[in-house]
Amino acid sequence: MCKRIMVIAALSVCCAVAGQAQQPGAMAPKSGAGTMVEPSKSFDSALTAFEGQFMGLAKAMPAEKYSFAPSAAIFAESQKTDYLSPNNQGVRNFGQMVAHVAQANYFYGGRLSGEKPDVDVKAIGSLTDKDQIVAALEKSFAFVHQAMGTLTTQNAFESVRGNDTRATVAAGVIAHGFDHYGQLAEYLRMNGIVPPASDKK
Repeated sequence: MCKRIMVIAALSVCCAVAGQAQQPGAMAPKSGAGTMVEPSKSFDSALTAFEGQFMGLAKAMPAEKYSFAPSAAIFAESQKTDYLSPNNQGVRNFGQMVAHVAQANYFYGGRLSGEKPDVDVKAIGSLTDKDQIVAALEKSFAFVHQAMGTLTTQNAFESVRGNDTRATVAAGVIAHGFDHYGQLAEYLRMNGIVPPASDKK
């Protein structure tokens, strides 16, 4: 399981960096090939790329659609898919999933740096207003950026739990976020909205 997570995390980081390079106006890398880069700068660069895509996605959904969640009714009957989550409350709606990513950012950031958030992370899960959720998301990204700054060549592969290292956690926050990005991109498309990162206009 750990190996699988690491592979997903590594792929996510690569995708994030690639996506950053393709975005119009993205800054060109300052370091030449073969240059050693500090872990804090390397992982923070990938986080910045992910943040840009996820924030764009969160802002693209209209406020009145933040309560949208897919249901079996909009799919073909032949699919026979269960749309209930493990707690049988149904799948998360758009706003709930964005809020979940904000909460997860604090979880990963805290594990990475050892710092405690100065916000009520649990309360984020009860937010329903788009502006409040987006503001909480922005603040959570600032917390993770700060946490990324604590990575050094000396501590990057220091264990935080078992074989999970600080580097594992740094990659994990991006891998986790992109997992939900993929789901939310479909939520947008179900409402006739092209995710900003995929809009070629």
